Amino acid sequence: MRDVVVLGGGLLGWSAAAALRRKLPALRVTVIPLPPPPDALAERIGSTLPSIVAFHRDIGMSDGDALLRANCSVRLGTEFQHWNAGLPSYVHAYDRYGQPLGTASFHIHWARQARLGSTPPFDQYSPAAAMARSGRFVLPETDPASPFAHFEYGLALNPVAYPRMMRAYAQHLGAIEHPGGFKGVRLDGETGFIAALALDDGQEIKADLFVDCSGPRALLRGALDQDFEDWSRWLPCDRLLLADAAPVAEPSPLDRAIAHGAGWRWVAQSISRTSHGFAYASSELSDDKAARTLRGHAGIDPQPPIALRQGRRPQPWLRNCVALGDAATMVEPLEWTNLHLAHSAIDRLVAMMPDRDCAAVELWDYNRQCAAETDRVRDFLALHYATSQRDESLWRRMRDTTPPASLAHTMRLFAERGRLPFYEDETFARDSWLAVLLGQGLIPRRIDPLIDAVPPAQSEQGMAAMREGIARLVPSLPTHADFLRNLQRQAAR
Repeated sequence: MRDVVVLGGGLLGWSAAAALRRKLPALRVTVIPLPPPPDALAERIGSTLPSIVAFHRDIGMSDGDALLRANCSVRLGTEFQHWNAGLPSYVHAYDRYGQPLGTASFHIHWARQARLGSTPPFDQYSPAAAMARSGRFVLPETDPASPFAHFEYGLALNPVAYPRMMRAYAQHLGAIEHPGGFKGVRLDGETGFIAALALDDGQEIKADLFVDCSGPRALLRGALDQDFEDWSRWLPCDRLLLADAAPVAEPSPLDRAIAHGAGWRWVAQSISRTSHGFAYASSELSDDKAARTLRGHAGIDPQPPIALRQGRRPQPWLRNCVALGDAATMVEPLEWTNLHLAHSAIDRLVAMMPDRDCAAVELWDYNRQCAAETDRVRDFLALHYATSQRDESLWRRMRDTTPPASLAHTMRLFAERGRLPFYEDETFARDSWLAVLLGQGLIPRRIDPLIDAVPPAQSEQGMAAMREGIARLVPSLPTHADFLRNLQRQAAR
């Protein structure tokens, strides 16, 4: 490989260009900066998973670059409200939940106490969840014995400053911007490879590899085939509304996802904006009614509705074209995986870069790994629908729908004795699965005998000490806003 062309000038295209130039500096990388389309969710959803921090470090950026130069905030997790009738809200934080007691995992002790009567919510045993609920934040401690040593955090991106920063960084690394509107694709008649891209100014641009960051239409990858695996039977929301309001003085590091009879809506605060959204099934709710619903909560008119076709391409990399982001996989932003999947694919692209012949066996393995990762993300999102006990028609239908085989196995195994299967390409850690499974009310019907060595009273004593330790320490931490202000003051010195 000598020449790579990236189609797409949003944060995703420039992120791909930066990673390619940083990790494979011999490559000539050219970006055709098409504006991101409105339905490119990897570009538009500001909440990210903690993996973005590792992505930044991998391409030579620091935490401060995003927080200071791009005016981003931090986020610790998501609070899920009204997803299960009669159950309290719960927080999915990027953290450990509890500590092992004896030979058994903590969640087994919690499940036993829950079956014996009542126990405080599972998220009270997560320091990050406690911080998030109270609007506080510190960077993870370096002392492994500290309860605040093991959590991770994502970012809330500034939709204007962050893409600008990534563009400047990619160009600093040597990526070339080639202005000009995209007109079409010319295929090689013998190989079926993309031979060149035609631009509006009459020029043609050639490359060994073409990276498609053009959004769901997949302007490059879609020229090779239209194969698509539809996930709508498990993920029913096919419409999305977005609205941005003014930022609040004390933004919370905790996003909120609130279930609705026809889908769910969210609120995410940062220092640059307050983001509102509503994902819903058009079979259950009209666009006008959905807009009125979101307007009533956000206080502003939403943007035009986005059509959402959830699923993935079976082969995101075909011949000499690889699709990233929404050009490869499109899912609702329920657990903020849109940009994560794109970053993961960029990492995989760099690590598995083939020669110019794009040998089929190498592309097959790339596509296999992408499929394994995206299918488990699909399972994690579908879990929220499959375990809900809401009584509206949408939720009853989803509860009665047979889950994907891998999710069905996960749910059966957990429901039997609280165990979880191992999958190599997991986006979400074991504690994330536990936070949602237990938060949604799925309690194992039997308790693992490993726990028998610790009597229930001893379990409760240890659990109480964990809760009290967290509750005692959290009020002394700075607020999220104070943390960001302190960071700005330190940078100004």
